[in-house]
Amino acid sequence: MASPGAVFPHRSPAQKHQLMNPDGTPANPLPSRDAHKQGLHRTMTLGGQYATRNYTVKHLQNLKGKAVLTETMPFTISEAVAAEEAGIDTLKVRFDPQNPASAIAIRKAAPHTFMTFCIGLTKVATVDGAVRAGFDAMEAGADGVMCQWGPDFIEAVSRVGIPVQAHAGLVPRLSTWTGGLKAVGKTLDEALGIFRQIRSFEEAGAWAVEVEVIPADLLKQLSCRTRLVTSSIGAGSGGDIQFLFAEDILGNHAPPFPRHTKQYRNLYRMEQELQAERVAGFRDFIRDVQSGGFPGPEHLVKAPDGLIAQFLEAVDDSG
Repeated sequence: MASPGAVFPHRSPAQKHQLMNPDGTPANPLPSRDAHKQGLHRTMTLGGQYATRNYTVKHLQNLKGKAVLTETMPFTISEAVAAEEAGIDTLKVRFDPQNPASAIAIRKAAPHTFMTFCIGLTKVATVDGAVRAGFDAMEAGADGVMCQWGPDFIEAVSRVGIPVQAHAGLVPRLSTWTGGLKAVGKTLDEALGIFRQIRSFEEAGAWAVEVEVIPADLLKQLSCRTRLVTSSIGAGSGGDIQFLFAEDILGNHAPPFPRHTKQYRNLYRMEQELQAERVAGFRDFIRDVQSGGFPGPEHLVKAPDGLIAQFLEAVDDSG
């Protein structure tokens, strides 16, 4: 059997590392060199796929303290498409290593936006499992991963080259330790605890940290005392990224709303109105059928003249 170099002598060293179709054509072509004209950066994911992204980790690190970017978490393909079209800077998506289809679909729907895959806390039980889940996320197209892991897991995952975002402040899944779903960091001990926690993430190799529901003035001071890129949700404007769930931005649900959220649309009301229209449409259909109004002459196929008489004669004769 000929070697790959003999079969495809035209391939460059970079192309030899590409994923190839059976016929030898690139399954994932090298991005055009003029991607920068669209404000995109050429890159390759840890999973080996060429890609173009609005940001890389390095770009986001370089913007720390210079700009406040926007971030959301879409839950549907439509939301992901809309977020990228609108120009949201970074995205997060929930990722289940055992059921990755939803995250992969959202990744494909917003192919040019920096995207962090968020791995559920209970999906990983060991350090090795954390590394495996991180690799699975990167294979699926993630630009980095996030979880409520401790420093040990973060260190192991970051050591193999996976960008890891940590989570500090109010961590809803761990809120029993901080008194429930309420603000954290309103006492000196709590504020110092968050500071030490962020430092431990930094030392473990994280590149960013989501900080949730702490005093706005505290985040401002924390953000300028860490090299980590800080993503604020319910923690004011003192971070490097402002994060809000798509379902909150779009008003997908009925009140009450979390205090730190703002609804820019009311899709819940629109959906209720659409549902009422669906019910009314079905009811009108039922009434129309029962009253003989449907189907009407305009909905029918008319038999050609004489066809029915010929049909009856044929049926009667055959009987």
